[in-house]
Formats: sequence, C-alpha cells, structure tokens
Amino acid sequence: MTTNDNPFMNIDPRETIDQAPMSLLQIFIIAITVGLNGLDGIDVLSISFASTGIAAEWGIDKGGIGIVLSMELFGMAAGSIALGWVADTIGRRKTMIGCLITMAIGMFMVTTVNNVVELSLWRIITGLGIGGLLSAVTAITAEFSNIKNRHLCVSLMAIGYPIGGIIGGEIARRLLVEYDWRSVFYLGAALTTIFIPLFYFVVPESVYWLVRKQPAGVLDKVNKTLKRIGHKTVEVLPEVTPEVRKKSFGDLFAPGLRSTTIIITVAYFLQITTYYFILKWLPDVVVGMGFPASEGANMLKYANIGGALGGAILGLMTLRLDLKKLTMATLALSAVFITLLGRIPADLDYIKIIAALCGFFGNSGIIGMYALFPAAFPTHVRASGTGFTIGMGRGGAILSPIIVGFMFQVGLPLPTVSMLISTGAFMAAGVLIFLKLEK
Repeated sequence: MTTNDNPFMNIDPRETIDQAPMSLLQIFIIAITVGLNGLDGIDVLSISFASTGIAAEWGIDKGGIGIVLSMELFGMAAGSIALGWVADTIGRRKTMIGCLITMAIGMFMVTTVNNVVELSLWRIITGLGIGGLLSAVTAITAEFSNIKNRHLCVSLMAIGYPIGGIIGGEIARRLLVEYDWRSVFYLGAALTTIFIPLFYFVVPESVYWLVRKQPAGVLDKVNKTLKRIGHKTVEVLPEVTPEVRKKSFGDLFAPGLRSTTIIITVAYFLQITTYYFILKWLPDVVVGMGFPASEGANMLKYANIGGALGGAILGLMTLRLDLKKLTMATLALSAVFITLLGRIPADLDYIKIIAALCGFFGNSGIIGMYALFPAAFPTHVRASGTGFTIGMGRGGAILSPIIVGFMFQVGLPLPTVSMLISTGAFMAAGVLIFLKLEK
C-alpha cells in the first residue's frame, strides 16, 4: 500500500494503524518478532543440551547443573520486570536493541568461562536480556498490528518459542556430534547477532509509544514511521498532558488497573507452573516408564511441535472467537490432557499423542495469555505489565520442577502428581472469569 491510496486518515495516527490494512513492512516486522521470540526457545534448550558436556568436562554433579539451569530463569524474571518499565519509559526500540546486544554478549562469554560461578553470572546476564526482550516484543507486535489481526499477530509471535526450540534443538544435536558444548552457545550468539542489524534497520519506534510519550521532534518521527509502513502522514498529534506522559509502572497497581494486573498475573503464573511440568519432567516420566533417555527427549520434541501448532491454530481462531473465552477453554483442556498423561499405558505411540496434545493445549493457553496482555494493559504500561506478568510467571517456572520433584520424593505416584499439577491450569481458567477487558 502506498501513501497515496490509503483511505484511512485520522488526526490520531494510532487510529490509522488500528483500522488500515497491514502493509508488507508491518507483516515483515511481525515476522521479525517471531524470530526474536524464537531466540528464547533456542537459548533455553541450548543450556539443556550443553549441560551434559559441561558436567563431564568440569566434573559437576546434578546439584551443580541444576543451579546453572536455574540461573537464566532468575535473570529472565528480573529482566522482564525491570526492563519492561524501561521499554515503557525510553522506548521499545532502544530497549530491545540493548537486550539483543546483552544476549549476544552473554551467550558468547559463556564459551570463555572455566567454572560454575562465571557460567552462572553470564547465564543471569543472558537471562536479563531475554526477559527484557520478551516484555517489549509483545508490546511492539501489538502496536504494529491492526485491530483485525492483533490477536493473530501476537499469537504468531508467541509460537516463535517452540519453533525456536524445535529448530535450535535439531541444530544443536548435530553440532554436538562434531563439536563440544561451546558450539551450542556460538550458535546462539551468532543468531542473536544477526538479529541486531536486522532489527535496527527494519523496525522503527512504535507510533503508539511516540504519541503517548511525545519526545522532542515527535511529529517528524511519527510521520517518518507512517511513511515507512505505507500510511498517510498527519499534520498534528493528539494533545497529551505532561502528567499523562509521565505515567508508567506504578499505574499497574493504581485502582483502575490493580485488579487487571493481579488477575492476569495469577492466571499466567498458575498456567506456567502447570506447563513446566511437561517441559522439565516429561523426559524423566518417559524414562520412568522403562524407555531410554533418547525417547524422553523425542517426546519433548512432539510436545514442542504440538505447542507450535496449537499456538498457530489458536491465533487463527481469535479472528472469529472471543479471546478470553477461547483462552479459558484452552487452559481447561490443558489440565485435562496433563492429567491423562499420568494415566496412559507405557506405549510410545500413546505417549507421543498425549505429549503432543499436552503441548498443543498447554502452549496455546500460554499464547492466549500473551494475546491478552496487550488487550489488558494500555500503551503506557503495556511493556511494564507484560514484563511484570512474565517475570512473575518465571517464578512458576522455577517452582514447578521443585514442587513436582518433592511430590515424587514423598512417594506420590505419577497419576496423582499429574492430576495435582494440572489443577494450576484449571484454576487459571477460573481466575480469568473475573478479567474485564475494554471493548
């Protein structure tokens, strides 16, 4: 679409983006956000694949490796909360470029370390970058999408994680046949570095953020972006008072937004706690049924494939169905299939189907939550709200394997464990009943 044939013109350029068809550049920007989210999936699996080689080279026991595996999650939780606020304050674009640089440095520096302390430090730093990136990428995806396709675009962005896990996992397996564990991090550093110039030269600052914050030269910046994405320019911008421009993180807990923040954070935390049972314990469950470790890893691959398909299908369904109701139904079905996982016979064909369905509905529930973030949080706290929710959710990711391990340790059988952990998804669906979204 050229700047001369766009029939949508409004004094508020946000209305233009909301109502006009998406240009090719907008679609390409969404594709870039899918890849950015895929970096998370690649990095998370990188340390999982590398951990065996690290343990062998340095003589580390499982306790030490467990600490290393957790460090990134702590960094991601902190980065999501702190840098989401930064993205709302100084801009999505600057924050995301800084996060990408941090991630690339962190991944590369892992290859130079010689002990657990140094490794843990760089994993925390890498996690900070990933956490900040995740909080801002959801906002920028929503803000470069029109209303008609917004839920679909955010859903597609979110499936980058399982896609990155699938593709990165396959490449990592091949690398580890010929090279040592450092090769996995070289891969992650290289891919992240490629995205830095791609993002810098292609993705402009969000018009939503510019209009809300109105920094110096804002009209020229807004019109430059509107031209690039194929829409008509504007002569003036909506007036925004200094008080409104300064609003940020604290508004998440102000009377108007407090209940929304609590509801969506609790729901996301509960679902993450349930779903990480699949991500962290599925291989062990399969091995416990008498199958080799390779089959456990294979079942996790099917869960990721199911997660990617589920997210894509959920995104398409949001074009026709109510997002909140669809997410609630998906969360409930996630609980059903995770419960069934503990009751299936020791048959790989059955396990493969149930693992894929657990991934399908479990990841779809998370992606539905991602689509709810921009609908629940207004522009000035969109990255902050998303970051806070994701950061708290990482707490669920940390707690989930610990809770499940304790349940197994006290002698609870698999059917009971899977049923108990699935209640998180059921409760998440129930909590969302109370979420009110503006029409």
